[in-house]
Amino acid sequence: MDSLSHPYGASLLGRGLALARTLSRAAVWAGAALTGASVLLVTYDVIVRRLFGHSLGGADELSGYAFAISVTWALAFTALERANVRIDVLYQYLPTRIAAVLDWLALASLGGFAVCLAWYASDVLQTSWAANSTANTPLGTPLWIPQLLWLAGLFWFVLVLALMLLRASTALVTGDWETLRAVAGMKSAVEEAEEGAAEGERLVAAERA
Repeated sequence: MDSLSHPYGASLLGRGLALARTLSRAAVWAGAALTGASVLLVTYDVIVRRLFGHSLGGADELSGYAFAISVTWALAFTALERANVRIDVLYQYLPTRIAAVLDWLALASLGGFAVCLAWYASDVLQTSWAANSTANTPLGTPLWIPQLLWLAGLFWFVLVLALMLLRASTALVTGDWETLRAVAGMKSAVEEAEEGAAEGERLVAAERA
């Protein structure tokens, strides 16, 4: 099944989730590019230090910022793809309605955790801004800069989860189990197999091109 074909529906919330999916995918690619750039920087620093005994300085620090930022900006796409880890020992044997309620509760719990995380992260940013804190490194990076980008990823995660929870709630109230599962449920073995087959086809097509 194509990852873009999830039945969010044609409602305003459904279209909002589709847009959030597109933007979150772009954020993942941006995070990957940031991580790749940090890898190249660290590699270059190691080679220069080994061959010429000179270090650029700050490569490890910048790579740490890149990792933290890219992780938070990938969280929303992970949730939309239902790629977060959940235990399904009993879930797969439950009746549809009970499983749907548990899906909703799991999404609500994740949303609550994300709000708490963003709240305390914003407090960290405010503290760094008020104290004009800088990194205790040769670069002396103003900490509010990477923290702001890190926090922005968490805020986007919270916003996407809010949209998902609203869509899941309307599906739960109306008894639209298929949509609820597409938004908040766990992927079935069939869905995972279909996605694996589609990925294999893309790889084969890429090799033949």
